[in-house]
Amino acid sequence: MSAVSQTRAILPRWPVAVAGVVTQLMLGTVYAWSVFKKPLMAAHGWSGPGVGFTFTLTIFFIGLSAALGGRLVDRAGARTVARVGAVLFAVGTILAGLADHLGSLWLLWAGYGVIGGIGNGLGYVTPIAVLVRWFPDRKGAITGLAVMGFGLGAAVMGQIAPLLILNIGVDRTFYLFGIAFCVGLLAAAQKLSNPTEQQTSMLPAPKGAAQASGVASVDFRAARAMYQFYLLWGILFINVTAGIALISNLSPMAQAQVGISAIAAGSLVFVSSLFNGFGRICWACLSDRLGRRSTFLLILGTQIPVFALLPRVHDPWLFGALCCYILFCYGGGFATMPAFAADTFGAKNIGSIYGPILFAWGVAGVVGPLLMEAVNKSSGTFATALVTAACLLGLGFVLAALYRRPVYSAPIPQETMS
Repeated sequence: MSAVSQTRAILPRWPVAVAGVVTQLMLGTVYAWSVFKKPLMAAHGWSGPGVGFTFTLTIFFIGLSAALGGRLVDRAGARTVARVGAVLFAVGTILAGLADHLGSLWLLWAGYGVIGGIGNGLGYVTPIAVLVRWFPDRKGAITGLAVMGFGLGAAVMGQIAPLLILNIGVDRTFYLFGIAFCVGLLAAAQKLSNPTEQQTSMLPAPKGAAQASGVASVDFRAARAMYQFYLLWGILFINVTAGIALISNLSPMAQAQVGISAIAAGSLVFVSSLFNGFGRICWACLSDRLGRRSTFLLILGTQIPVFALLPRVHDPWLFGALCCYILFCYGGGFATMPAFAADTFGAKNIGSIYGPILFAWGVAGVVGPLLMEAVNKSSGTFATALVTAACLLGLGFVLAALYRRPVYSAPIPQETMS
């Protein structure tokens, strides 16, 4: 083995990857918020929309803090941002337990929704910004692996939290998870750091279709002056809006439309969470071969007939299969977009650029659920909202088709952007 190969073999990039997956797994537990919803409503007489607003706040502040946190990763350092995010998310979770103990809905919103959401967003963007620098040879696969943890976090929490709530109560469950998050996230943060210039020079170069012909990166000021920045923002916004609209109402929709029990609907939520997680690694790996643009054309285009067909389906198994596919694509969009942004603008300033793109998640987290609730209230059915989502996905498909790789005076890596 050559000296260069030996040096590459001992580069600490896989421990960084493990830390990123662990971080995302813990942060992804926010998607299991629904397991706390009914116990909180029953204990305090709070309304469903009131408790559900906590989740809306959380998603919005995840997107907002990720937009700001991406720039902090580039300036203050990944480890520092990850530590701050760990503490804030842990504190927010503990405050949720205190809110239950005191019976304060406002504290629940402020604690879990705002503080926890900010901490989650800071923690979410950090591994993504770090890993695309450590793995220039497999951007899609590595970001897919990391955010797969976020998708699977809900499945893990959804199995553990109900048992804990039954045995020790809602407040103590939040306290326990808050402590676990603090310890686990701070430990993972120790491994999250950007490669040095010397380490970067020793990293494997992209191979095959992703082989680099040169390196160029733009900063956020230059990126926001390019139309590609707004196309990527719009594509992510549309894919998330459609998916999260379904996620926020999956259980009641399944019970009303196909007549399954609440327990069966809960099982569907669990299985679809697994598809959300595995879709992230599958689509991301596929994007390394097909290209980011082509992958998003598939993600968006194949969902259009699924959303259009879903209101007409009354067979539980077919309904479940369609929902799982939507969640499969929903997760795939999150996993493919970081590599898409890095391919477009370069990896050097990816934190400050991808953070604002990720704000699309926060906005979609508000728009998607509100769209479903508003349409359901006015029409008495979710069908119109699902057809609206199909139309939105059609617009997203057009945006992806309009994308063209930017031309730089200094060539940027010819990574898969076909």
